[in-house]
Amino acid sequence: MYNSAIKNLRTPLIKAFTVLATVSAVVLLPQIFHGIGAISGTGAAVGSTFLPMHLPVILCGFLAGPFTGLIAGILSPLVSFMISGMPAEVILPFMILELSTYGLVSGVIGKTKLNTFIALVITQIAGRLVRSISVLISIYAIGNTTLTAAASYAFILEGLFGIIIQWAIIPVSVHKLEGIKKYYA
Repeated sequence: MYNSAIKNLRTPLIKAFTVLATVSAVVLLPQIFHGIGAISGTGAAVGSTFLPMHLPVILCGFLAGPFTGLIAGILSPLVSFMISGMPAEVILPFMILELSTYGLVSGVIGKTKLNTFIALVITQIAGRLVRSISVLISIYAIGNTTLTAAASYAFILEGLFGIIIQWAIIPVSVHKLEGIKKYYA
């Protein structure tokens, strides 16, 4: 009975820790990339290219499930904005939608028997599609004049290198971390 009570308590604590670790990584990683951008003279372009906020949220969804991934995807850009002012206020709502989609979709697909790489590609398409559609709705339905329709497509092209890096890192990380997760479960 004692072991059952500990196990029932352990799961929510692990999920809470996972969200905390994800949010921390989402705040820290962009700072590193923006520092590199400042040193190299490329500015924020380094962050737009490498997509450092996406990686921890996608991993969170794959490893901790859809609800935890969704919460991490919502909280991460909010906390990052409150601490660092990034992402910029004009794109914050779109980043929240995109990252929460990544967390939710990777969490749902991660529970299937689908190959991790294929699941990652589906997750990436879903997140980018949600962001593109939300930008276009913001422009054409709400009348947002701070963005252009071209921005909806530009951010996809800017992030291609980051997407490819995710292809290399996420499937291997999920495989390794799932092994550790099974050991401690």
